Amino acid sequence: MSRQHATPLIITADGASISNAEPMGLGLGGHGMSEADIQELIHRHPRCLPISEIDPMFSGAIAICRELGTSAGPIDNFLVTPSGLPVLVECKLWRNPEGRREVIGQILDYSKELTKWSSSDVQRETSKRTGRKGNVVLDLIREAGHEVDEIAFNDALTFNLRRGRFLLLIVGDGIREGVEAIADYLQTHAGLHFTLGLVEMPVYSTPSGERLVVPRVLARTQTILRTVISIPEGMEVAEAEDDESDGAYIPAETPERREARERRRDIRFSFWTEFLDGLNLDDPEQMLPSPSLGGHVVFKLGAPGGSSWITVYRDVRYNAVGVTLSSNASSPGERASRLLSGQAQEIAEELGGATVDFSGDRPDISQRLVLRDLANPEDRQRAVGWLRERINAFVNCLRPRIRSALSEIERG
Repeated sequence: MSRQHATPLIITADGASISNAEPMGLGLGGHGMSEADIQELIHRHPRCLPISEIDPMFSGAIAICRELGTSAGPIDNFLVTPSGLPVLVECKLWRNPEGRREVIGQILDYSKELTKWSSSDVQRETSKRTGRKGNVVLDLIREAGHEVDEIAFNDALTFNLRRGRFLLLIVGDGIREGVEAIADYLQTHAGLHFTLGLVEMPVYSTPSGERLVVPRVLARTQTILRTVISIPEGMEVAEAEDDESDGAYIPAETPERREARERRRDIRFSFWTEFLDGLNLDDPEQMLPSPSLGGHVVFKLGAPGGSSWITVYRDVRYNAVGVTLSSNASSPGERASRLLSGQAQEIAEELGGATVDFSGDRPDISQRLVLRDLANPEDRQRAVGWLRERINAFVNCLRPRIRSALSEIERG
């Protein structure tokens, strides 16, 4: 989605005078609004959210409360449609680069926590927050002028919570270009049926001293749906990310095999948790993945549809770890990768020791480290340290180049 940044014009009733609203700086040092002020604005005037432009199914959402308590932390703004569809809003002032990256983890944690809830949980926590008794959510919706059947509403709300059917909105006063890549990042979390919207709320001052807030949609995802697979009796699907499987049907496993597989998953999960916990990237806007149960994690590079990313992998069969630039075939991400061929020598020098080869069917920018035994604590620690250093180098080298190539593709 192209971004619109034109300054609003103020025209008098007779059309005789036209003046510009002046854009105000971000945060307390500029327009003076805090994150709490943005929360309050949304709570009092939920229509300021351009929900119908993001997902019309969530139009007409009613503001329920601010700071709804969950075990994952308080949700800044919680809204619900009369049909029982939840809307979660995370407000963020964009002065802190780390905050820009962490906001995605926050709203994902909230949405995952709410999949464990029912309408009764929402009513209980809303009652705590508002100090009102009874079915507070239903009462607020009725007070807004909607006739709603109590049983049908509660059933619908519980169903949508359990299915993860949410609208997730990240609202800020000056969202930066790099933050828009989080829409691609969220597309990898296919366990929920959510839609994501990024809403910018820049603040302007008028000649008469009022503040003018101009909400605009920067980006949105498509709703993510699960895929249901039917398999023959006595067979099961091995996970494609499993080190020992290519995703084919295999015979139903024995308890011993299941225990061994779960043990391997635990080892992989702890490996990626250790790797990510100590990872410090120079680029504050590069989104971080979650720890994986499989043999790899990915760092999305902001290409349309998530079509370009850096894969960090762990291969126990060969006691190796590695980093490689990846993309979907015949995608904008692959086209952007190919456009880097003219910079092959510069990339090779920056990445020091990496393979940089554009002669094959797909560009190959990768590096691999082979160790004696990944199960050995010393080798494991060496692998983790090497991967941290290498992914930082790959992100620094490739992310700006891919972004520039994507811009070139867009310009045609």
